[in-house]
Amino acid sequence: MTDIDTPIQYVKGVGPKRAPLLERLEVKTLQDILYYFPYRYEDRKNLKKIASLVYGNIETTAGEVVSAEVVTTPKKKFKIFELLVRDETGFLRCKWFNQPYMKRYFEKGQKAILSGVVKGNSFGGAGLEMENPDFELLEGNDRFIHTSRIVPVYKATEGLSPKQMRTLLFNVISSYAPAVEDFMPQDIIERQSLLPLREAIKEAHFPEKFSDISLLLRGMSQAQRRLVFDEFFLLQLGLALSKKKKILQEGVSFQAKSLLVEEFVKMLPFKLTNAQSRVVKEIISDLNRPVPMNRLVHGDVGCGKTVVALIAMLIAVDNGYQACLMAPTEILAEQHFINIHKMIEAIGVKVALLTSGTKIKPLEEISGGDINIIVGTHSLIQEDVKFKNLGLAIIDEQHKFGVMQRASLRKKGFNPHILVMTATPIPRTLALTLYGDLDISVINELPSGRKPISTKVFFSGQREQVHAIINRELAKGRQVYIVYPVIEESEKVDLKNATDGAEAIKKRFPDKRVGLIHGRIKQEEREGLMAEFKAGSIDILVSTTVIEVGVDVPNASLMLIIHAERFGLAQLHQLRGRIGRGKYESYCLLMAYPPFSEEARRRLKVMEATGDGFRVAEEDLAIRGPGEFFGTRQSGMPDLKVANIIRDIDMLEAARKEAFALTDAEQSLQDYPLLKKELQKRWKEKLELVQS
Repeated sequence: MTDIDTPIQYVKGVGPKRAPLLERLEVKTLQDILYYFPYRYEDRKNLKKIASLVYGNIETTAGEVVSAEVVTTPKKKFKIFELLVRDETGFLRCKWFNQPYMKRYFEKGQKAILSGVVKGNSFGGAGLEMENPDFELLEGNDRFIHTSRIVPVYKATEGLSPKQMRTLLFNVISSYAPAVEDFMPQDIIERQSLLPLREAIKEAHFPEKFSDISLLLRGMSQAQRRLVFDEFFLLQLGLALSKKKKILQEGVSFQAKSLLVEEFVKMLPFKLTNAQSRVVKEIISDLNRPVPMNRLVHGDVGCGKTVVALIAMLIAVDNGYQACLMAPTEILAEQHFINIHKMIEAIGVKVALLTSGTKIKPLEEISGGDINIIVGTHSLIQEDVKFKNLGLAIIDEQHKFGVMQRASLRKKGFNPHILVMTATPIPRTLALTLYGDLDISVINELPSGRKPISTKVFFSGQREQVHAIINRELAKGRQVYIVYPVIEESEKVDLKNATDGAEAIKKRFPDKRVGLIHGRIKQEEREGLMAEFKAGSIDILVSTTVIEVGVDVPNASLMLIIHAERFGLAQLHQLRGRIGRGKYESYCLLMAYPPFSEEARRRLKVMEATGDGFRVAEEDLAIRGPGEFFGTRQSGMPDLKVANIIRDIDMLEAARKEAFALTDAEQSLQDYPLLKKELQKRWKEKLELVQS
């Protein structure tokens, strides 16, 4: 018996030869192929007379076969099948290269429908031509698949042409879509005016009722809207159950009054901003409750998240628990360790660093409880790392980790409080999608005294102007970052590199001290160079993106980014955040090397137009689209195949409301067995959400 999980090989029309080809397209089961939707549509409904065909357009016409011959080219003996058709207005020649077998499909006097790009006769003959057009013969009772309708176009693979894919999908949808079971609760279908699922699947593949091509191309037909709602609903239902499950967990309640925090805040050389104070209050309120905190703190580069995290960690320590901070890279972990160590060693709190590069790993001190705060990379979730009593886990740059790592860290203690931080400002739509199971705090205010950074794009011919600006800042006693995309020259890419760049800078500014830092330099040497730069004994620091995170040098007032057109928006904004940390006017110069894409041009314009990380993030999302923006594949979420979180924000919010309302009423989903099964399938092992 065929069901939705039947392996693709056993689906009618596939078989053992085609199955491996479809698996290349990640189509492994009957469900996969039913949900393998077209990536675009072509309108082949309107049959045109041959005389009305427009050169260069994709057109559809019908004609009577005048001749069907295989022609062999004189020099290379290349075989071309030529078909000549006519209607009352003229003749059309069609050619199929190296496909002599096509002759057997056509007979003189037959009527054929043809769809393809209209070309002129390249050998100077009269009339119009089509090369390799799609065709259907008008005899028989076949329903048209490739012409005379809105035609779906599928991504294909070697060995399976788009036309073969279309035929296969047509047969699969005709055979199996009527048996698809609808998992959506009926009251939600009615409330949201959704199409039945089987109808939505059929119409999304081969539109008949809903054949408005402009809606289909925008992904907004009624059929597509149903499928979008399903994706968002299953995603939000997973998040809602995850949140509900955490709310039902027991956790550790912390006393908020902390002498360590009081001492720490007194020592700070600045006053907390209103936004920092508000977020600290939200965190304290969570820590007070006997339920594990699950909070995301996000804000712009330099908004002071580390101080907020440190206050939370000190509360945990004062309550007799350990705290840990997990960062995605060794460099960021090192930087956090250095900053935290300096800030709190004076108040007697013990801090340790644990990364794969840590030579002597303090495992016994951690398991014995001698160390209060542990800063590290994913090394923290290795099996041999045991905490005495982990009460708070902080994850920095959460999008670099997945839901699974968050779950692994949670298992290191008895349901510890979890605080997630990111310096990537997240558009609200993405926050709802990726972090729907977390409470969200926003630090939307920079510390007082921070001056806006002027950003300007320069091109390779304006090098002298750029050097003059660098000279001006150096003459004021300021320091400069120069960032390159690569360390050394490579045969694969023709890009300026940091190693040659450092030599050129030394020659251009012979009386200045120039340092070079990149990821291949050993950790100790990197730290030493950064310390020298911070102390002012290096004037110009040439680097790769290793300086993207965490280094505070208030005297650095200028950054030059070479090949800025090659960097993503989030990375450009992160790099820019390294300057403007003191009381001086700061400048970010973006050196771009044409030719570059329209997308790169948009990124550079955004950087010039705004320093607001939230606006940068919104633009980044609009330019790159949601899948790319956060690497959602790695985030542990089910993939979104048809939904688009920018275009479909209204559907996202409606689906979220319905999902959270359903879990409020019925957390076990026992009354909805089909929905429960679909949810488990979509989330797979990604979260232990629904207990069977």
